Amino acid sequence: MSIVKSLSVGDGDMFYIKHGSDNFTMIDCCMSEEDKDNIINEIKSQSTGKGIVRFISTHPDDDHIRRLVDLDNAMNILNFYCVANEATKSDQTDDFDRYCELRDHDNKAFYLYRGCSRKWMNESNDERGSAGINILWPITSNQYYKSTLTDAKNGKSPNNISCVIKYSLNGGATLLWMGDLESDFMENIKDAFTPDSADILFAPHHGRDSGKVPTDWLDKIDPKIIVIGEAPSANLNYYAGYNTITQNSAGDIVFDCVDGKVHVYVSSENYSVDFLEDESKPDTHGYYIGTLNV
Repeated sequence: MSIVKSLSVGDGDMFYIKHGSDNFTMIDCCMSEEDKDNIINEIKSQSTGKGIVRFISTHPDDDHIRRLVDLDNAMNILNFYCVANEATKSDQTDDFDRYCELRDHDNKAFYLYRGCSRKWMNESNDERGSAGINILWPITSNQYYKSTLTDAKNGKSPNNISCVIKYSLNGGATLLWMGDLESDFMENIKDAFTPDSADILFAPHHGRDSGKVPTDWLDKIDPKIIVIGEAPSANLNYYAGYNTITQNSAGDIVFDCVDGKVHVYVSSENYSVDFLEDESKPDTHGYYIGTLNV
């Protein structure tokens, strides 16, 4: 089994995976001054006893690295995963400086690309099992990807250097993250890249209409749940025809992944959906709203 948590952090992204193996994975960082201590304490508690703790940065936009300094100071991030890039910003922040320090570190940094492998991200040995994480994008030779790397180097938005991350539990669910990929960029690369199928999709760009996943990709992914992030409601695409969980209303979302099932919990007591099975689970990770069979 494993626990996947999508933290409710406002207009930003932050996730962690407490793997059934000897692994713990954080994906992105966005904390306010008010909630940082609680979040860091939770992550430290949940990662206790794990031999491998990694941080995956989808891209260095502020709402994905906010208070990275505090997280790194508390956790001492030794395994920092990101795409190889030379992104710059005109509005330098301490968090972006720390991102660059970790990104360029000789020992801590590992660069992500389609099909890359690493112990114990997606390789097992006698010492410990795999985390079940695979990188589907970027294809570093793609012309559109090269162009967006150049844009990021020149201080433009780094949204489209985002990697696509797939997490799979043996005999269980598959989840997909796409960072802040934008619709126009996804349309440009859809002939060169098609994502794998997944049970749960975290909508890119916080669920904004500007990050709407192309129909061709949605047909291939065939998600059973799309999680829509915490962008302002007026900017959201609600993915008509798909089962969705909207984090603006649900708050924190926990996916308790076991063989063939995902038990779903939220932090909002009054939130509910009508597409999950009721297995009458106790409220161990928040308020239980139902079970997805995969």
